[in-house]
Amino acid sequence: MTQTHVPAGRKAVVLLSGGLDSMVSAGLAREAGYEIYALTIDYNQRHACEIDAAKVLAKELGAVRHVVLPLDLRQFGGSALTDDIDVPKDGLEPGIPVTYVPARNLVFLSLTLAWAEAVGARDIFIGVNALDYSGYPDCRPEFIAGFTEVARLATKAGDEGGEFTIHAPLQFLGKGDIVREAVRLGLDVGHSWSCYDPQPDGSACGLCDSCRLRLGGFAEAGVEDKLRYATK
Repeated sequence: MTQTHVPAGRKAVVLLSGGLDSMVSAGLAREAGYEIYALTIDYNQRHACEIDAAKVLAKELGAVRHVVLPLDLRQFGGSALTDDIDVPKDGLEPGIPVTYVPARNLVFLSLTLAWAEAVGARDIFIGVNALDYSGYPDCRPEFIAGFTEVARLATKAGDEGGEFTIHAPLQFLGKGDIVREAVRLGLDVGHSWSCYDPQPDGSACGLCDSCRLRLGGFAEAGVEDKLRYATK
């Protein structure tokens, strides 16, 4: 994947969850020459592993600033990640799984847009993927295109003729390709976190949808996954 380099000093707000995809998306923003403003949403999910990973990644990526924004989506529930619902461990199934958090990327991108406008950034990076993913509707290209129009309509900058670009550089990459990009960018994949249901000893479960997708990607790419798993 090649990137067009941007003028010096151009800012981008990167949604950095701490997962593999967000890490690679941020790495591509850095490679293109953006000043990175990293935003991590602590939505009171089942664990803090992703948040801890995001803090490490923000430093490694040289973020100008890293904001960890608290947002307690457990007040709403409705997902295995924000409610007392078991995380499925039986493999990927068709349809939208219970790990879907209602409107999560819509909420997160709205917050990312707000910070982008505040700091004068017109570029937003998000690591959504429409190929190797769990069927979440807010990972689809139609959603990203729709939000771009929302950004124009909902902001002072848009009203004054400014344009926001929502970059989803991994949109059409398979998980194996994403792993290869991480290696090409020189990123330490072991510092990212993907598991929905960490074990008491701090290992990844190896059985949830996210673990299965990650493990499949590393196997396809022929790259060692440095993450520790309870089951592989």
